[in-house]
Amino acid sequence: MDRIEIAPGVSFSRIVYGMWRLGDDSDTSPAHVQAKVEACLAQGITTMDQADIYGGYTAEALLGAALKASPGLRDKIELVSKCDIVAPVGRHSGARVKHYDTSPDHIRVSVEASLRDMATDHLDLLLIHRPDPLMDAQATGACLDALVAEGKTRAVGVSNFRPWDFDLLQSAMSTPLVTNQIEISLLHRDAFTNGDLAHLQRLGVAPMAWSPLAGGALFGDGAAAARLRPVLARMAEEVGVGTDALAVAWLLAHPARIFPVMGTNSLARIAKLGDAMKPVLSREDWFELWTAAAGQEVP
Repeated sequence: MDRIEIAPGVSFSRIVYGMWRLGDDSDTSPAHVQAKVEACLAQGITTMDQADIYGGYTAEALLGAALKASPGLRDKIELVSKCDIVAPVGRHSGARVKHYDTSPDHIRVSVEASLRDMATDHLDLLLIHRPDPLMDAQATGACLDALVAEGKTRAVGVSNFRPWDFDLLQSAMSTPLVTNQIEISLLHRDAFTNGDLAHLQRLGVAPMAWSPLAGGALFGDGAAAARLRPVLARMAEEVGVGTDALAVAWLLAHPARIFPVMGTNSLARIAKLGDAMKPVLSREDWFELWTAAAGQEVP
């Protein structure tokens, strides 16, 4: 499994295991969660993506229970988490309305809860989950700088930020923002042309891609999925992988050094996540998939 260094001394596996739906599984026992992590580790997938809000603020504790049951497991993985979304469920059930909170007080409380729930003394990466229209960049930036200095997290970044949001926060910080986790897939290609990836490439920042299979829509009944299906199937058969692996390989082929965040509760599917590293797409392969997804050739 390829790795990329996102900060001095901090490297991530090229494929990241996403734990958004960890609490949706019929079996959320520590042993079953550990089995998922071990299935990732067997392929060299060491980076685990979490967020405080996942599972209605429960997913981190489910992972933490597995880490407590197997104390040596924490040293084999990198933990990513996110904060700033306040939804009226779980620990925030008293909130009147869903909102964002990037105030230093909220970020610190969220980080301490994540550390406690995941039974660890540090995160490897903390992300601000969504752009906050009320963000005080100076205050938020100073808080993130301090969390790195204190060793609460080894690196910081953002998620779903546009280039101007990213630049505003970075302008108030001494610590580099090391990634922006954004939606990218064959069915969500805007980042390739709207400046999001170009901005990160100019800065030398490797992006993370959430929903790289478009939340399953890539294999649904939509028109674009129908156009893509035979092309994906043909290319996948040529290299002996599944069509999902081929779709992720399309992201991996881009020079921005994208980290796809792959989420599934199926142990069988987890065991094959690393297959996405196998295909080597030519430029024509890449554009053939783009053309099929778009329904027309490039201009």
